[in-house]
Amino acid sequence: MMRAVISVIGKDKIGIIAAISNILADCQVNILDISQTTMQDIFTMIMLLDISQLNIPFTELADKLEKKGVEMGLSVRIQHEDIFNSMHRI
Repeated sequence: MMRAVISVIGKDKIGIIAAISNILADCQVNILDISQTTMQDIFTMIMLLDISQLNIPFTELADKLEKKGVEMGLSVRIQHEDIFNSMHRI
């Protein structure tokens, strides 16, 4: 299974999870796990994804997510799981 991690941070507003999830569904990405919290008015979310059935190039998915983040005033980043793990292994 090929997996990726998405992080989303920004001011809380209606529709964040729906907007990100819709992009993922359109690209045949399955959400394996999701953790989200709101601290006062700051929204944070991390998703673990199965990208085995991804129907577009990974870089195109990253661009779509980043564009949606800009539209919504959010920071949205996606990384392959192995890169994410390497960056956080110390």
